[in-house]
Amino acid sequence: MLAEIITIGDELLIGQVVDTNSAWMGQQLALNGIRLNRKVAVSDNANAIREALSDSGKRAQVVLITGGLGPTKDDITKKTMADYFGMKLRMDADVLSDVEALFKRFNREMTPTNRLQAEVPEGCTVLRNKNGTAPGMWFEKDGVIYVSMPGVPYEMKAMFSDDVIPRLREKFSLPAIYHRTVMTQGIGESWLSDTLEEWEASLQSENIGLAYLPAPGIVRLRLTAYGNKQQELREKINRKIEELPALIGKYIFATDDIPLHEVVGNTLLSLGKTLVTAESCTGGFLAHQITSVAGSSQWFLGSTVTYANETKTGLLDIPQEIIVKNGAVSEEVALRMAENVRKKLNADFAISTTGIAGPSGGTAEKPVGTVWIAVATKDSVKAKLFQFGDNRERNIVRSAQAGMMMLLKTIKGEF
Repeated sequence: MLAEIITIGDELLIGQVVDTNSAWMGQQLALNGIRLNRKVAVSDNANAIREALSDSGKRAQVVLITGGLGPTKDDITKKTMADYFGMKLRMDADVLSDVEALFKRFNREMTPTNRLQAEVPEGCTVLRNKNGTAPGMWFEKDGVIYVSMPGVPYEMKAMFSDDVIPRLREKFSLPAIYHRTVMTQGIGESWLSDTLEEWEASLQSENIGLAYLPAPGIVRLRLTAYGNKQQELREKINRKIEELPALIGKYIFATDDIPLHEVVGNTLLSLGKTLVTAESCTGGFLAHQITSVAGSSQWFLGSTVTYANETKTGLLDIPQEIIVKNGAVSEEVALRMAENVRKKLNADFAISTTGIAGPSGGTAEKPVGTVWIAVATKDSVKAKLFQFGDNRERNIVRSAQAGMMMLLKTIKGEF
């Protein structure tokens, strides 16, 4: 069964808004055994919308549309779809009641324009919006289902999960599908592929698909199998994943799609240990990732962003002569940063980063992308040199990822 996604809005085409809806819907479709064939973004133009509906309807059994359902004149999706399906607009009493209740809840006056949100094409199935004013609309024509939903992500997600997927599962006999993701850090996509060549070939005989999903510092391995029985698919994939530690165990930090900072948090929480950071080249990004984990206050005590040499000496008591002799980007400075911040904040572990993020500041001896990262415990402190490249944003992300992976290896006794 094939699905296609149409996102509507000039803001998507000019880069003013990033389309996160399609990525999320793609994940949900895959989890329900529906293959996403194509996604397209079109402008707030009636002809463009009609052409997209016509094209997708020729290829897919389900066409999902988001955006253009607001109350203002530039939101033309509802009127265009009513025209496309040859329907007139009618006032829906239930939707009007929902809109009135929403405005009352927020103690706001409802305008005539807001009232128009309750108008829907007379032949569609209305999907009520629990989180906003724009209802969803379900159309069926020539064996194809078209579903229009709001573009606001949290409104769309609730409607898609609560209404659209259950209706699709009732209407179609969808296959069982099982995904599992192995998370790796510290090995590039091509090196990973070469290392796993024989293992990857063995997946084909069991009809298991493998996708490499790289991001700065991270490569996901997503295994997918389709069939009739969920449990059989689960067991088949899990058996193959059990073979990976012998091949790439030192690079694996999770066997589910969990971010590295969450794995770090879960590990520290389970051990009853605490962490602090001292950051230079990452500028607080490491602490930002850590504190994005709910409940991180139970294991993360704090951070210092010692970006300038003066703050390294003033806040972390690193002697000026060590910085002059070795440079701020050096093993000696990284070691002192980690050791001193751990002691000052009385933590079990500390991570420090110091490097040249770029694009300027590099030398022949220390080019852009040179980063020293250290991890301190109550018993030892160790540092490692990295050469990440010339992209500032990627260097910051990769430094944070590398530091957290070093911490996990330290806890396991592997670093």
